[in-house]
Amino acid sequence: MPDNRNNRIARLVSQRTFEVKSERVPEPEEGRVLVRVVACGVCASELHAWEDPLPEYPITMGHEPVGVVEEAGAGEGGFSVGDMVTGRFGPTFCDYLLVDPRDLVAVPAGLGIEDAMGEPLGCVVEGFRRTPLELGDRVAVVGAGYMGALMLELLRVGGLGPIVAIDPRPDARRLAVELGAGEAYDPADPPIGELTGAFDVVIESSGTQSGLDLATEMVREHGAISILGFHQGARRSVDVEAWNWKAIDVINAHVRRRDLLNDAIRRGLELVQQGRIRPARLVTHRSGLEGIDDAFRALSSKPEGFVKAVVVNERA
Repeated sequence: MPDNRNNRIARLVSQRTFEVKSERVPEPEEGRVLVRVVACGVCASELHAWEDPLPEYPITMGHEPVGVVEEAGAGEGGFSVGDMVTGRFGPTFCDYLLVDPRDLVAVPAGLGIEDAMGEPLGCVVEGFRRTPLELGDRVAVVGAGYMGALMLELLRVGGLGPIVAIDPRPDARRLAVELGAGEAYDPADPPIGELTGAFDVVIESSGTQSGLDLATEMVREHGAISILGFHQGARRSVDVEAWNWKAIDVINAHVRRRDLLNDAIRRGLELVQQGRIRPARLVTHRSGLEGIDDAFRALSSKPEGFVKAVVVNERA
């Protein structure tokens, strides 16, 4: 029986330009699960590829999916047709793809699509686990975008405090306070100078050179800097003399191991199911697959109120 489904795939074909074309749905393969992509978050780590010219085109992207199992062989990771799944797999700016079941994490019953984007949630949960935090620590979060906002929620749930957020955008600072920060500052505010060396732990989630520099200033002697932000494009420089002098610990809070990420995703989704954190309220911009460039433009320009853009497939 012929398969009449179309598989739309968005490919970046030139600077700041995606093209969506339809192809056949992938044929089932042994050891793979066919997943229908319902939605996929737009990650800041993909912005550099969209904004700047690349050596060659086209390329495919997308790695923050929520999907539904369309076809699964017997015993393929314990997944059945109709299961909602998430995880780190891709490229998922498309309708269908074949996925290694080891990359899939089941979404708990009752969760909405925008609460179920497991990859960024798992990255923050694992970053929280790797960061040396103790009750009573004074913590600063530099950068209150989507990842920083999720971290603020975890810090609140974990009983850490007092927490200070730093972000140049007024709307991001207001959100940070709503999420549990006791105070929020613009990095240009005069009080910032008074916070030099004031924090046991500084979580850098801005992904910028200025964020690294500010984290170095704000951490105390024998404190810790946890680098949650994704740094891309130009190389970064760090003040190693200051790091030496302060005798600080520096943690790369990123995760690549499948087992660690999947476990962190499960733990994060459990917190969402319990109502202790609410990622969906951070989704502010949505587009269909044909409007994917609009989602990237929003991520690039960060209009008033922007936190997170998601590409939602119309046939979801």
